[in-house]
Amino acid sequence: MSSRYLHLFRQPKSAILLILGFASGLPLALTSGTLQAWMTVENIDLKTIGFFSLVGQAYVFKFLWSPLMDRYTPPLFGRRRGWLLATQALLLLSIAAMGFLDPGSQLRWMAALAVIIAFCSASQDIVFDAWKTDVLPAQERGTGAAISVLGYRLGMLVSGGLALWLADRWLGWQGMYWLMAALLIPCIIATLLAPEPADSIPVPKTLEQAVAEPLRDFFGRNNAWLILLLIVLYKLGDAFAMSLTTTFLIRGVGFDAGDVGVVNKTLGLLATIIGALYGGMLMQRLSLFRALLIFGILQGASNAGYWLLSVTDKNMISMGAAVFFENLCGGMGTAAFVALLMTLCNRAFSATQFALLSALSAVGRVYVGPIAGWFVEAHGWSTFYLFSVIAAVPGLLLLLVCRQTLEYTRQHDGFLPRSRFTRAYRFALRLLMLGCLLLGLWLVTLIINAAGLFHLSFAPYLLEAGALIAVAGVACGGMLDYLALRHSPLIQK
Repeated sequence: MSSRYLHLFRQPKSAILLILGFASGLPLALTSGTLQAWMTVENIDLKTIGFFSLVGQAYVFKFLWSPLMDRYTPPLFGRRRGWLLATQALLLLSIAAMGFLDPGSQLRWMAALAVIIAFCSASQDIVFDAWKTDVLPAQERGTGAAISVLGYRLGMLVSGGLALWLADRWLGWQGMYWLMAALLIPCIIATLLAPEPADSIPVPKTLEQAVAEPLRDFFGRNNAWLILLLIVLYKLGDAFAMSLTTTFLIRGVGFDAGDVGVVNKTLGLLATIIGALYGGMLMQRLSLFRALLIFGILQGASNAGYWLLSVTDKNMISMGAAVFFENLCGGMGTAAFVALLMTLCNRAFSATQFALLSALSAVGRVYVGPIAGWFVEAHGWSTFYLFSVIAAVPGLLLLLVCRQTLEYTRQHDGFLPRSRFTRAYRFALRLLMLGCLLLGLWLVTLIINAAGLFHLSFAPYLLEAGALIAVAGVACGGMLDYLALRHSPLIQK
């Protein structure tokens, strides 16, 4: 690879992206897998451990408070760096405080700190995503996405597998949490050295503007609803394949759990990192549309490796090759996908819009699990992995439909405005908002039921109604987009 395509990796900005990506990934396991392991060792009951998993909902609903970070600027260090420093300082203190607690006797305090850590971590993600969207020019977004993904994965590795090993062999659980808190100190230093985005980026003048304008801005663009569907569907095939990979390799093929763990944690992580970095370098030569198309095709094709495992004899080399190729292509696709999310954000509202789009992108990954389990039970592993290849096709077809919009954005560094079906679009948006409101109420009732405060039996109805109304809104908007595209003039090249 020519040094012309490697120079971005040697810039000081790249080191800051790597360290801030690490800071973004570090807290995740400390309130999920690592905390669950500590509670399991301390013989906490399964019901309580399951309840603690609800703190992870902060990452899904972070868009609810993201407008505050677009609207208000802390008194020191600027709008982006000020919020980064505030969230990192709170993370350091709360993670360190976790090390002073005992799960056996201080569960309430531990639950409170876990909520604070998850909230601050999700808030840090909001500001970090906005910062890199504001700072990186269009030609550096692929590389910047790759470097931040690398840092994020390293942070997850340190607070996940390495943290468990340190707690078990050297430091104990409390000492390990103190060490994780100390690792945030270099991240705070990196934030102090990071450049603040240009003052020319407009700031919302009121909170109402910070909440409403990002939605008006996004849904006022041509092809906005099809773009939303693209965000949900682009990595759907990858989500299907990854949802039951560990179960498939152990139960479906018959590998030992230890072998699967070693291959997934080492070879899979290495492949993801290589894929993200190589994808970022390739994106310096490819347009965003071409990168998304090529990497999307590779993502879908890589799932065929698991299909081959399901129809051939058990072999460690075959498993390693399938895991490596799938994670390699997935890493390339992730780099292009993060660059797409940055491209779709208006810099005036980058915190809110990136939070909304990234939450939407998690829909397929979060909710595909139950469907995947049912599919395997009904049709078997080989058919399931063939279907995961086919599941990548709708996202690629939508990408082809959205090419006009993406090319316009690349050429003009702006968004193609909409001029048709104003009232119908407004109706579709209201349907979507109503569906999201019902889904939010469902989450509240779920938390109330899990806490044992009351038993609200209508929770499943809220889920079904909210999902159906939201899907109807998106389908309506997508159909209007398709009709509008048929009547829009071709973009001059």
